[in-house]
Amino acid sequence: MEPLIDIEIEDERWLDTLPDVSEIVETGISAALKAAKFTEQADIVVLLCDDGQMKQLNAEYRNKDKATNVLSFPAPKSLRVKGVLEHLGDMALGYETCVREAKEQNKPLKNHVMHLAVHGALHLLGHDHIDDAEAETMEALERDILAGLGVPDPYAQDHANG
Repeated sequence: MEPLIDIEIEDERWLDTLPDVSEIVETGISAALKAAKFTEQADIVVLLCDDGQMKQLNAEYRNKDKATNVLSFPAPKSLRVKGVLEHLGDMALGYETCVREAKEQNKPLKNHVMHLAVHGALHLLGHDHIDDAEAETMEALERDILAGLGVPDPYAQDHANG
């Protein structure tokens, strides 16, 4: 069963710059869930906002007083009802940071947003990159998922060099 992905666009620049941003985010999340063999019924809420909102969320939930590209907030396991996960979690993407990073890394914004959607979804599923081993595992999974979507390796250095 497909998850319900609710995209809330708080900053209209997302649509001005990337008119199909909702489809891109949904595709990335769905591919990550499929790769993880996640088959439960669940919903995910995604906020497409500006860096001001991202900075506020990052400060409130992670004690980091700066904007970031993506934040993921996995729902607590206590939200399981009769074995069904009602809400997998929430995700937010910050417009200015995403656009700046895509330019700095010389990659299409579409590919960068797709990568961040996959990355955020994997966090919702419990993956992390706190230590090197976890990071390598998570990055390998991201590479495989993105390759299946036709997106080049986001960690390859050749993007930055053109």
